[in-house]
Parts: sequence; structure tokens; C-alpha cells
Amino acid sequence: MKNLTITVEDSVLEWARVEAARRGTSVSRMVGDFMAELQQREDAYERAYLAWRTDERSWQGGATPPGGAAAARKIGGRRKTGQEGA
Repeated sequence: MKNLTITVEDSVLEWARVEAARRGTSVSRMVGDFMAELQQREDAYERAYLAWRTDERSWQGGATPPGGAAAARKIGGRRKTGQEGA
């Protein structure tokens, strides 16, 4: 484990000390936990984004519907109004 030196406003440090005591931990542990949580969120976002990009390519399959790409955009953007076929 490595040490880290940070600079914060006095009021922020005072809040962090009170908050850490309230939680029964240290400011150091609280900062470390925060950074680990942020890392996990970023990693999860990256995994979800890559999965979405992979999925997008698989469902498109390179096939263009009749009428070309412009027709594909119109089909995808059409809303149901309850009056179709009337």
C-alpha cells in the first residue's frame, strides 16, 4: 500500500475528520474507499460501454433495409400514435 499526500481547504479537512469519526474510520481510509469506489464505477462504465458497442455491431449485422440508410433512420425514428393503419 502506498501513501498519498493531498491538499484540501481547512474546512474540508475538518468536515472529513468529523465524518470519519462518525463512520468509525479514518480520513485516510475514507479517501481510499472513495477512490476505490470511483475506480469500480469507471471500470463498470467502460465494460458496459464496450458491451453496448459490441452488441450494436452484432444486431446491425451490416444489412441495410429496403430503401437504404435513410429509410432505416425514418423507421427507427417513427413513433406509434395509435392511428397506424387508419
